[in-house]
Amino acid sequence: MSSPAVTSPPLRRALVGALLVAALALGGCSGSRLEEDDSYVERPVDELYNEALDALQDGRPLEAARAFEEVERQHPYSQWATRAQMMSAYAFYEANAYDDAVAAAQRFIDLHPGNPDVPYAYYLIGVSHYEQISDIGRDQKMTELALNAFDELIRRFPDSRYARDAGLKADLARDHLAGKEMEIGRYYLSQAKYVAAINRFRSVVERYQTTTHVPEALHRLTEAYLALGVEDEARRAAAVLGHNFPESEWYRDSYLLMTGGDRPEEEDSWLDGTLGAIF
Repeated sequence: MSSPAVTSPPLRRALVGALLVAALALGGCSGSRLEEDDSYVERPVDELYNEALDALQDGRPLEAARAFEEVERQHPYSQWATRAQMMSAYAFYEANAYDDAVAAAQRFIDLHPGNPDVPYAYYLIGVSHYEQISDIGRDQKMTELALNAFDELIRRFPDSRYARDAGLKADLARDHLAGKEMEIGRYYLSQAKYVAAINRFRSVVERYQTTTHVPEALHRLTEAYLALGVEDEARRAAAVLGHNFPESEWYRDSYLLMTGGDRPEEEDSWLDGTLGAIF
């Protein structure tokens, strides 16, 4: 799978705009509002900050990220430092320096847990991992990390402006992880390693119930249980498949496995009394 797009262009522009508007508002403040003694620094804080903004707006995100870090390094206790931390995380993301973006955003969360920009920091961590999701034939660590960040954002800030997009991406990440489990399960099934296959298919049914892979997982469970001679479990898996996905081709295949006949017109024939949880 190629790296999915982070978000639609309108939403992306809105998110970027929100940061830049806040940043520019702060950037317009006079240096006279700063109370600390700046005599030890090499350059004025407002000059450093505005140069970082200029670099970001001019399409030099990596340079901007380093410049925002310099704001914090030279003026760590100023009101500019907090905003510069968040802006550096965003600039690293724009530069595709995802590990740096995640580190900067996490540091922002750790240092400023009550800041209004914390939801965005979680979102930025999530999309930084999300951009690195690989096809299901490869390791899915990034998919899991993205899902964890999105779930944390939704759990802690359900009313955030980022929660809806995070939810959509979390669903896609779950479907991707379920696809990986199915790939491994199919391999075990092809090698007659039925117990190992069953564990993978059960994982899909139990952990990824809302994904598109559940009907096939239930069918494969039916197939694997029959191969082991555990007919009751096979019948139960097929029953749940028929109850929840009666129009699925996977249900038709499971019915044929169990009976050797055509799919019935009614759903209340051989399934009576067997509906319920699989496990």
